[in-house]
Amino acid sequence: MNSNDKRIEKLPKEVINLVAQIDELKGRWSGKTNLNPQILGTLKRSTLITSTGSSTRIEGSEMSDTDVEEYIDNLKIQKFSERDTQEVQGYYETLEFIFDNHKSIDFSENTIKYLHAQLLQYSSKDVWHKGEYKNLENKVEMTDVEGNILAVIFETTPAYLTPKEMQELVDWYTEALHENKYHPLLIISNFIVSFLKIHPFLDGNGRMSRLLTNYLLLSRGYEYTPYVSHEKLVEQSKSNYYLALRRSQATFDTEDDSINDWTVYFLGLLLEQAQQAIKLVENENLEKTLSPQQIKVWRYLQTVEEAMPGEIADKTGVARATVSQALNRLLDIKKVERIGQGRTTRYKKK
Repeated sequence: MNSNDKRIEKLPKEVINLVAQIDELKGRWSGKTNLNPQILGTLKRSTLITSTGSSTRIEGSEMSDTDVEEYIDNLKIQKFSERDTQEVQGYYETLEFIFDNHKSIDFSENTIKYLHAQLLQYSSKDVWHKGEYKNLENKVEMTDVEGNILAVIFETTPAYLTPKEMQELVDWYTEALHENKYHPLLIISNFIVSFLKIHPFLDGNGRMSRLLTNYLLLSRGYEYTPYVSHEKLVEQSKSNYYLALRRSQATFDTEDDSINDWTVYFLGLLLEQAQQAIKLVENENLEKTLSPQQIKVWRYLQTVEEAMPGEIADKTGVARATVSQALNRLLDIKKVERIGQGRTTRYKKK
């Protein structure tokens, strides 16, 4: 039994409960969704913008969701670096390609390299290595604001071993699915954490892991994936994301080799994504009438007890004035209620 199998065999019982809950919601989505193509298109575009903003901000971008939307809509944005806009364009188009073509994409190393090349297609500094495994070492390091290295967070696979380990990982993933050894979500979980430990590319590994998560979920029938942003959920729990990742990766190649921390976190995230997807089905008629920015405000209010307009703007990346307009619209159609007056005014879903 290889290390990938051993990690899954050692997973705690609680993951079985998480998997069952996710699959129950997956079934409800498949059985109940009757959203028309126009609604789905609106939701997909909203998710593309939100996911692009979140995934690039995790890696250091300063662009809000509103900035991303304006940039994608070809509006002039001059206050951000060329690198930020290049990364946003690449991520948006690659994720859109996955959403639209996942059924015809075959999983392979060539596919992974192709997606990486697409991700970095606009990045001028990455032209020489896009779509190719690393030929230099890329330790994951902690730096200060001036870029000075403070500590090595974890060691990645050496460059000379990367092709071999990626081939073995892809082969294991394909075989495990084919032989139906374990639940697909457990196989996906191990693939993602192992991919990040290898860190096969010189740049873009974090973004690639999130793109691959979207693709792998869609390839296993989790069809609600394009309508609830996985990346936003990661961004909102970023400290837990890194903690779970590091705790599991620190055990690799030891006697205590384990992906328990990562898998519990990862499945918890997927459960929240599935729960939000069901809420979309339950609010089908509402979604027909809202703009993408109004949908963001409404979807955020579904995740909290109550919130002030400023908080909503901060959490969603929607401009404060647009938040106010969205709240007025939601009040008009009696989907939210106002609590208090003046500066203490708060809103909650009905």
